[in-house]
Amino acid sequence: MARKAPKSTELTVLRTERFSDHLTRVYFGGPGFAQFEPSVFTDSYVKIELESAGETVVRTYTVRFVDSEQREIAIDFVVHGDQGVAGPWAVSARPGDTVVVRGPGGAYRPDPDADWHLLAGDETAIPAIAATLESLAPDATGRVFLEVAGADDEIALTAPAGVEITWLHRGTDAGSVGAGCSGANAPLVAAVTGAPWLPGEVHAFVHGEAETVMHHLRPYIRRERGVPAARASISGYWKRGRTEETFREWKRELAANEAG
Repeated sequence: MARKAPKSTELTVLRTERFSDHLTRVYFGGPGFAQFEPSVFTDSYVKIELESAGETVVRTYTVRFVDSEQREIAIDFVVHGDQGVAGPWAVSARPGDTVVVRGPGGAYRPDPDADWHLLAGDETAIPAIAATLESLAPDATGRVFLEVAGADDEIALTAPAGVEITWLHRGTDAGSVGAGCSGANAPLVAAVTGAPWLPGEVHAFVHGEAETVMHHLRPYIRRERGVPAARASISGYWKRGRTEETFREWKRELAANEAG
């Protein structure tokens, strides 16, 4: 059966909100809001078509939330100065600007029957983790680890009392970090692998920089801790030194090698 193409919708920028030097939220709405069908997943994402050097490029971003009453969609963009395409676009976006988005897609939502939840990632995972925390039952138990540049990048999160949130500071933005604080040396790796493992059945969501997540956190969770694939959503959202286009190629190569 042919795979159904993601639905395309034109959305209008309503306003923007700058949370820190490295995080900007863009609110979308307009006539296209009526055609946008929210996802049931907390890692809901869309592919945004943007113009760069006279060409259309596609960038993938998590939907932070959809507000049906206000008829708006919030998407958070990680910003590294003038690096990349989407970050600079978000900073310069103005009310009335329009973009075409495809989706939404998604695959994860927290299992309410899990004994506890493990949520971990860098800036790119904050929107999905924030949405997940807001969806948890009041008596949920969990551990959250979020790696950001510094204290100025910590944002307010709403979580049940039984969920402990730990912020980790690498000292610089994700695009500029050196080998001493990335990959195996990423603060996220030390924090997750060094934390006490809670009893009972876990449901894990771990996303962020590909080497950190796929080469160092996934083996720990899947092999050392024995968490089955059905109980662990683990994937790289981006890879240092690659554009989204070459990152997609890397993911295909990784999947092919693992399948072989």
